[in-house]
Amino acid sequence: MTDSTALLVVVQKMFEHDIGQAAKLLESLTEEEAAEVLLALPLPLAVRIVNGLQISYAATLLKNADEGYISDLATHLEPQLAASILMHLPPESRERLAKRLSGKLKGKIRELLDYPEDSIGRNMSTDFIALKKGLRAEEAIERIRSLAKKGFPASYVYVVDNENHLEGVLNMRALMLAGPDTKLTDIARKELFTLHCFTDRQDAANELAKRKFFAAPVVDSENRILGLIKAERMILGVQDEVAKDIQRMFGAGGDERISSTLWFSLKKRLPWLHINLATAFLAASVVALFEGIIAKLTILAVFLPVVAGQGGNAGAQSLAVVMRGIVMREIPKGRILPLIWKEGKIGAVNGVVIGIVTALVAWIWYGNPYLGLVIGLGMLVNLIVAGLSGAAIPLTMKRMGIDPAQSSSIILTTVTDVLGFLAFLGFAVMFQNFLVP
Repeated sequence: MTDSTALLVVVQKMFEHDIGQAAKLLESLTEEEAAEVLLALPLPLAVRIVNGLQISYAATLLKNADEGYISDLATHLEPQLAASILMHLPPESRERLAKRLSGKLKGKIRELLDYPEDSIGRNMSTDFIALKKGLRAEEAIERIRSLAKKGFPASYVYVVDNENHLEGVLNMRALMLAGPDTKLTDIARKELFTLHCFTDRQDAANELAKRKFFAAPVVDSENRILGLIKAERMILGVQDEVAKDIQRMFGAGGDERISSTLWFSLKKRLPWLHINLATAFLAASVVALFEGIIAKLTILAVFLPVVAGQGGNAGAQSLAVVMRGIVMREIPKGRILPLIWKEGKIGAVNGVVIGIVTALVAWIWYGNPYLGLVIGLGMLVNLIVAGLSGAAIPLTMKRMGIDPAQSSSIILTTVTDVLGFLAFLGFAVMFQNFLVP
């Protein structure tokens, strides 16, 4: 009798008395030996053994199995358990297996596997340890040691029922101090923080940061554990999203990289440069409307870049604050109008202060207090507009279902330039009798 055959006989005999002991024996073997024994078992027995195994370990044993065998096995498992095991397999294997499953089961599993793009279901790790609540403390310690040696992280050990519903998390100190026959359900902490698999990854990052957790379990709608989300992975994901938002704000593609090809970069940037060119001509056309007063008083042309620069900078400040609020989900519907009004008031105060300073400079420079009054009033109007539009533009785009990061700054610059020039030159026309010698 070969070693594998002997092990198979032992496992079959063990199963007749204790499924937990049979699973424990498999976990004590090398992966190759355990896989060979599992695949040689009759299907009904293999199904019951897999039900008692750590999910990620069961997937490890099945990763090289025939697709037909895995398909038959999955058909006899609960859809949630089958989906959890399939999640650990390479994507190409999952696709091939999906074609072999029955229509009803395939639909259930695909529903569980297809997470939204920005959800934590797409980012969670499926390497975690979850033990059945009926295990004794002594058995749990042995299984944790065995799984840790195989590379499974043991920072958090979760306690589940027979259907993988999450029931608690183990405190390692409590586990080590517990009596050998104490059941895990008696020492597990029942109150624990979980995240639903469809939670937006930015919301998840906020929650983990607020609680100062480095990881949290991910569950489905029935509180079955699916995986583990790590704060480090969330932070990297949010940083990547913020980087994309910054690129989109300035008209570059969110997926453009330093290593992107010349054609790819041009394709992403040129359309927005054309839009920016059109908006620049719009601002220029406003200036052209006041060509007569500028010809009479050329000093006005000197102050046009000052008006444009201050309006753009003030608007960018408001835009940055509001964009952060949108990204961090800090702006509920009831606060949209108050936020826009607040930014308008900030713009008004800034406009008064900057307007007075600019007016004094213009008065001293040109020697005409009315020029100071014109530039001061123009600056006041422009900074109010900058504050209001810096808040309103991204919030309006968000309300319309458009990505608020998509070139908000280009739209903002157009608004501040056009209205800033219109206000400044309009006041110049109103006071031209006091400006032109």
